Amino acid sequence: MTTNIAGGSGQLHYISTDFKGRNCRTACTVSDVPIKSYLQKELPWSKGAHSFPWKNRCKLAVSPLYKNWKPIRSVICSYNKDGPTKYFDFAVIGSGIAGLRYALEVATYGTVAVVTKAEPHECNTNYAQGGVSAVLCPSDSVESHMKDTIVAGAYLCDEETVRVVCTEGPDRVRELIAMGASFDHGEDGNLHLTREGGHSHCRVVHAADMTGKEIERALLKKVISDPNIFVFKHHFAIDLLTCQDGSDIVCLGFDTLNTETLQVVRFISKVTLLASGGAGHIYPTTTNPLVATGDGVAMAHRAQAVISNMEFVQFHPTALADEGLPLKPTKSRDNAFLISEVVRGQGGILYNLGMERFMPWYDERAELAPRDVVARSIDDQLKKRDEKYVLLDISHKPKEEILSHFPNIVSVCLQYGLDITLYPIPVVPAAHYMCGGVRAGLQGETNVQGLYVAGEVACTGLHGANRLASNSLLEALVFARRAVQPSVDCMKSSNLDLTASNLWPRPTVPMSLGSNVIDKISAMTWEVRRELQSIMWNYVGIIRSTMRLETAKHKIAELEAKWEGYLFQLGWKPTMVGPETCEMRNLFCCAQLVVSSALSRHESRGLHYTTDFPHLEESERLPTIIFPSSLALRSSWSSLQLHKKPMYQIPLR
Repeated sequence: MTTNIAGGSGQLHYISTDFKGRNCRTACTVSDVPIKSYLQKELPWSKGAHSFPWKNRCKLAVSPLYKNWKPIRSVICSYNKDGPTKYFDFAVIGSGIAGLRYALEVATYGTVAVVTKAEPHECNTNYAQGGVSAVLCPSDSVESHMKDTIVAGAYLCDEETVRVVCTEGPDRVRELIAMGASFDHGEDGNLHLTREGGHSHCRVVHAADMTGKEIERALLKKVISDPNIFVFKHHFAIDLLTCQDGSDIVCLGFDTLNTETLQVVRFISKVTLLASGGAGHIYPTTTNPLVATGDGVAMAHRAQAVISNMEFVQFHPTALADEGLPLKPTKSRDNAFLISEVVRGQGGILYNLGMERFMPWYDERAELAPRDVVARSIDDQLKKRDEKYVLLDISHKPKEEILSHFPNIVSVCLQYGLDITLYPIPVVPAAHYMCGGVRAGLQGETNVQGLYVAGEVACTGLHGANRLASNSLLEALVFARRAVQPSVDCMKSSNLDLTASNLWPRPTVPMSLGSNVIDKISAMTWEVRRELQSIMWNYVGIIRSTMRLETAKHKIAELEAKWEGYLFQLGWKPTMVGPETCEMRNLFCCAQLVVSSALSRHESRGLHYTTDFPHLEESERLPTIIFPSSLALRSSWSSLQLHKKPMYQIPLR
C-alpha cells in the first residue's frame, strides 16, 4: 500500500497496490490504520509544509505484553556454538558502520551477535571514499549544515531529524577518532576538512579517498577484541522471526543460511538491529558491493514493517566508465569503481567529449551542485550527444595534491593506463544509495517491536528526496548510537522464553532436488537477475515517465511469475532457501517497492524526475509511505513470510 498523507485532511489517502495491476483509491482515518504503534514523532514535513497531528493521534503504544515486564535473565551467557540455534541478548544484521558502532555500545549490557552476509569488511562502508560530514570548524555552524541538507533533500527532509543529526554528529566523529580511526590532518595539526557538492563549507572529515575503509578497520578491530561480541560471517539473513499480539508485531530474531556449510542457523534475540545496507544491485551498474541486494528492506517489508521514500534512488554522477579507459578491464566488474565527490569538491571540472564544460549550463553551482542535479545533467549530455561517458578533469591541480588526496583513485586508474595527474577521467552515473528504506523514529525504532534500524536500510527522514554528500556515514553513526538506550531497555524488560525456537517452521536447503536441478535453478536465477536489472535501468532510471513505470511494473510482475513458476516446476518448495534464490526474491521486492513509490509521486523532486510531472508541487511535499500489505493480496512465494506466529503460542516466563 503506497500512501501519501494529505496534510490537514484528517484522513489517509492511499493507493492500494498488490503489484499485479489492481489499484483502488480509498481512505481511512488514522485510528483505522492497522499499526497501533508507529513512531514517537510526526511524519517528516519540511518547514512550512502542512502538518498532520500524528503525535496526538498515533502515539507509540505499548502492547500489554510489554507493560511491567520483569527481567528473567539480564544476559544470555552462551550462544550454543555448534548448534543450529543461537541465543543472544542483541543480534545485528550487517557489519558496516551502523552495525559495528551499535554492537560496541550494547555489548556493555549483554551478548551480541553480528551476522554478516560475506566477510565482515564487505559492506558499503568499506567502499565509501569521501568522508563524514560534521561541523568541526569554528566558521561553520549546525544551522548551515542543516540548510545544506534540507536544500539538497529538496525540502522533503524531516527538520527534527536533520537538527538531531547535525547537532550530534561532531561528537560521533570524535568518538570514532577515540576508537582509533585515523583521519587526515592539515599542516596546522587540525583535521583536514574538505568540501563536496551541496556543502557551503569545508566540513568533510576524510582519510585520503579511503575513509570508509579506515572507519571499518578501526571498528572491526574493536569488535573482534570485545569478548561479548560474536561475529558470524557468511551467514545470509533469510527472514525475520515475528509473532503477532493483536495489531502489534514483535520481532524475536531471524533465520540465516550459512553459505559455506549450507546449514540453516536460527538466531533468537531479545533485540534485533537491522543494519544490512542498500539495494544497489537492483540496477546493472552500481557502486555497491555484491552483497547490496536489499535483503533488509525486503525482510522488514515481509515482516509488516513500514517502508518509506523508496522512489528516491541516488545515482552517483561519477563512476569510472570502463569504455573510456586506455586499457579495458579484462572481465566485467561486480561493482562500478567510484570516483569520489571530493574530486569535484577539490576543483574537478566536468566536460563532454567535445571538451565543453557543461555544468554551468544546468546549474549556477556548476560541479558543486547536489548529486541529483549533476547526475541528470550528465545523463542529458550523454543522450543528446549519443556518447557513453563524460570526462572529469582534475589534472590542472598540482600533482602532489592529487597524489596525496586521491591515492586510491590514482592507483586504480593507473592499472588501466590512465594517469589522472595528466588526463581526465571517463565517468558515468551509477546506482549508489537508497534514500528510502525501513521507516525509523528518532531512536531507530520501527513499528515492529524489538526491531531497530540504522544506516542505509533505514529511512529516518534525514535525506529527504536526495542525500547530501557524506551525510550517510554521519547518519549511521548518530542513529546507531541513538538506538542503544531503547534497545537496552527492551532487552532488560524482556520476559519472553527465548528458548522457544521451534515454533516457526525451519527453512530447508534444496539438496533433495539434486545437483543438476540446483544448477539449472542457479543459472536461470542469474538470467532473471540480469533481466530485472535491465528493466530497472531502462524504465526506472535517472529520468522516468508514468508509461515507463507502468511498463516496468508489469514486466517485473511477469518476470517474477515466470521465475517462480520455473522454480516450482523443478520441485522447489516454499520452505526451501538458497543464496541466489533468496537474493532474487529480495531484489524483486525492492524493485517493486521502488516502482510502486515512484508511480505514486506526481511531481519531480530530488532524485525522482518524471517527464509527466516535471515540476515541484507543494501539495506533494510529503513522504511516500508503504504500509504493510494485506496477505490476502500478496500471495506469491517471493512476498510470503513464513515466520510469524500469534503471541499466545509464545511461552512467557
